[in-house]
Amino acid sequence: MTEVLDSRRPSVLVRLREPFGVAVAAALVCTVVWIGDPTTPGGPFPLCPVKLLFGIDCPGCGTLRMLYSVLHGDLLAAVKFNALALAALALSLWAYVAWTYGRLVGRRIWKWANYRWAAPLFLFLASAWFVVRNIPFGPFSTLRV
Repeated sequence: MTEVLDSRRPSVLVRLREPFGVAVAAALVCTVVWIGDPTTPGGPFPLCPVKLLFGIDCPGCGTLRMLYSVLHGDLLAAVKFNALALAALALSLWAYVAWTYGRLVGRRIWKWANYRWAAPLFLFLASAWFVVRNIPFGPFSTLRV
């Protein structure tokens, strides 16, 4: 399912301008997380407002620590900190590669985010993750960070 975006072919630099900008922004975020080390208590990153106010883990709690663990190659720790965010990161990388390839070849590449069910499924999974990780007894209590 490909579709030609434009009959005129701009240069490769013009076509890859936006993907390059996204890559630079992602590299900056990764650098800040690498330097900031969110696994260290009392570091430069604040506590999650939901956890601070209500004492429960939101679906995003542990995402910075998950990213820090991924950057250091510790996938088991990344899963422990936030498995849903790790899956979302993998899907985001897939979408980014498909988008960049589509820009490079000048065609729209069909990706998972184009499906009608993608957003409702993500909202359902985030809601389920929010509930399951806050169940106060085992084995669910091990999902808290």
